[in-house]
Amino acid sequence: MERESMEFDVLIVGGGPAGLSAACRVMQLAQEAGEELTVCVVEKGSEIGAHILAGTVFEPTALNELFPDWKEKGAPLNTPVTRDDIFLLKNQEKATKIPNAFVPKNMHNHGNYIISLGNLCRWLAEQAEALGVEVYPGFAAAETIIEDGQVKGILTGDMGVARDGSEKEGYMPGMELRAKYTLFSEGCRGHLGKRLISEFKLDEGKDPQHYGIGIKELWDIDPAKHEPGLVVHTTGWPLNESGSTGGSFLYHLENGQVYVGLISDLSYSNPHLNPFEEFQRLKLHPEIRKYLEGGKRVSYGARALTKGGYNALPKMSFPGGLLLGCDAGTLNSSKIKGSHTAMKSGLLGAEAVFEALKSGQSGEEITSFGDRFKESWLYKELYDERNFGPGMHKFGNIIGGAIAYFEQNILHRSLPFTLRDLTPDYATMKPASECKKINYPKPDNKLTFDRLTSVFVSNTNHAENQPIHLKLTDPDIPIDVNLPKYDEPAQRYCPAGVYEVVEKDDGSGKQFQINAQNCVHCKTCDIKDPSQNITWVTPEGGGGPNYPNM
Repeated sequence: MERESMEFDVLIVGGGPAGLSAACRVMQLAQEAGEELTVCVVEKGSEIGAHILAGTVFEPTALNELFPDWKEKGAPLNTPVTRDDIFLLKNQEKATKIPNAFVPKNMHNHGNYIISLGNLCRWLAEQAEALGVEVYPGFAAAETIIEDGQVKGILTGDMGVARDGSEKEGYMPGMELRAKYTLFSEGCRGHLGKRLISEFKLDEGKDPQHYGIGIKELWDIDPAKHEPGLVVHTTGWPLNESGSTGGSFLYHLENGQVYVGLISDLSYSNPHLNPFEEFQRLKLHPEIRKYLEGGKRVSYGARALTKGGYNALPKMSFPGGLLLGCDAGTLNSSKIKGSHTAMKSGLLGAEAVFEALKSGQSGEEITSFGDRFKESWLYKELYDERNFGPGMHKFGNIIGGAIAYFEQNILHRSLPFTLRDLTPDYATMKPASECKKINYPKPDNKLTFDRLTSVFVSNTNHAENQPIHLKLTDPDIPIDVNLPKYDEPAQRYCPAGVYEVVEKDDGSGKQFQINAQNCVHCKTCDIKDPSQNITWVTPEGGGGPNYPNM
């Protein structure tokens, strides 16, 4: 069967905040200029928002630019932040509330909203379609089309391929989607974005990118304990006890619900650490437990986040396209926010692409994007906070937080030098024999749960008997290298129980088992594997989690 082919002026890969903002802005500009443009968004999730996972306390800066009348249009920003509480958790029982005067100003959330980013993306998709954008959920961008050194579009994944590579009944080859310009906004560690960075050497001269894993649950809680608009952040225990950095959040949204989650930096060194279990421990702390007790967990999810900031930001333009949002790494970790920055990068990308198309360009590198970015508030915001991530990694949350406080509250600008973190996250892992084992409590199935039960409430599903989308460069490395040296940490860093070390059926030794059906598309394995042996590629379109109200 031959591939169908379609052509567009602008093709956008990924229906998140960056991609949808770009789509809307391109069409706004075209309509204002009386131009006709064809714009398409492809999204691997079963629907727009199905794979979207973030905290989310949302800063509306970029949304105000894109749709100044968003309130009248019904954007789902329903819960303004009313109060910020920040705690230092000293141990599993004790906590100290940090006075507001000693909190770095970027962690104050006056004027922000507690939202479901998935629901905001669903709303943005409606606006995009009303403007004339074609939005195709359930289509996974599997490969880039590169010809004569230019990106020309993408190939979507084949449907109906069996695990052995044969064609099942109902097989459909992927489509060839071509465009004058292709914008990549796949989110953190996008599998095509990763290849483009390598192919076009976009990270040349940049610091290594850094990441965290965010694990999140949605809970219905006792109405008597619910305070819409309350934002709670914590630092310290349990991560400091386990030798990691990061922090937790608990946000009271509308309808008697809260989001609770833990972000663990993936720069940790102890291979025995299990971010999922650290999160379960967190929920037992009195400052978190008091809200959840008597409530019911509704949903679960996990997603890696790009935390390298300005120092690790790759060049975002290349012949035929742009790299936008978390695919490039525009998150501002000092604010614990990446949605407004992703949206702004989408707006800047749309304006640059529209200008290029108007001048008759097709596939030439949009070199003006770099200048447009440098003149924007996005650049200033990321540049001013460039020391935050390296400070936390080098000095820990307390001293790192003090540096952030000094910059933000005392100097009102960044220090005149740049802190750097030059060790990639995968290279920080120490041998298991040099690290203390961590004993995690068994789940009580009221506040704490196991991974498989959690994957169930993430509504994760993949078509059966499809090729495994977690590729091992060398299938022997997990047992021959990672197991003896690191006690194969994939068993623990994966928040979905995808990886197991099991006995072979014939009793002849151990084997590495991949339960790809469980995968929630967080990308942690692609980032943290100490041998860099695992590559995440997209499974069939429509597979993966289906997050409601996350």
